[in-house]
Amino acid sequence: MNKAQLVEAIADKVGGRQQAAEAVDAVLDAIVRAVVSGDRVSVTGFGSFEKVDRPARYARNPQTGERVRVKKTSVPRFRAGQGFKDLVSGSKKLPRGGEVAVKKAPKGSLSGTASATVKKAAAKKTTAKRATATAKKTVAKKTVAKKTAAKTATAKKTTAKKATAKKTTATAKKTAAKKATGTAKKAAAKKAPAKKSTTRKTTAKKATATR
Repeated sequence: MNKAQLVEAIADKVGGRQQAAEAVDAVLDAIVRAVVSGDRVSVTGFGSFEKVDRPARYARNPQTGERVRVKKTSVPRFRAGQGFKDLVSGSKKLPRGGEVAVKKAPKGSLSGTASATVKKAAAKKTTAKRATATAKKTVAKKTVAKKTAAKTATAKKTTAKKATAKKTTATAKKTAAKKATGTAKKAAAKKAPAKKSTTRKTTAKKATATR
C-alpha cells in the first residue's frame, strides 16, 4: 500500500479524500519533524519512532570485500508495539470491519514534542500566510507612497518652473521699462540744448535788427 492507497483507505472515515490526504500529511510531517529534532514518538499498541545515532565504524564492500570506513550518522528507527506484533504474528485476530483493536493511547503517551510540533507547524503556516499578506500590503503602500511622492515632486517642479518663468518675464519687463525710460531721458536731454540755442539765435537777430 502506497500513500495514495492509504489516503483512499481512510477517506470514508474522515469525511473525504481531501481531509484524508491532509490528515496523513499532518501525521507524517509531525512524526518526521519530531524524530529529526531527536524526540521519540510513541503510540501505545502501535509502536514508536526514534532517532538512532550510529558511531563511525569499519564495514566491508559486499562487491569487492574491501574494508571501508563509514562515517558517523543518524538513522530513523521504528519499533512495533506489542499489540501490533501480536496482530502480525497471528496470536491476535484482526476484527472484522471497523478499526484495529489497538489500545487507545492515554493522554501524554504520544510524545509531547510531537504534539507540539503539529501545533507549531500549523502556527507557522498561519504566521507565514499572515506575513505574506502583510508584506503584500506593505509593498502596495510603498508603491502608492512612491507614486504620490513622484506626483508631488513633479507638481513642485512644475510650480517652480512657472514661478521662475514669471520672475524672468517680470525682470525682462522691468529691464525693458528701464531701457525705454533711459532712452526717453537721453532724447529729451538732446532736444533741450537745441531749443536753447535756437532761442539765443533769434534773440541775437532781433538785437541786430534794432541797432
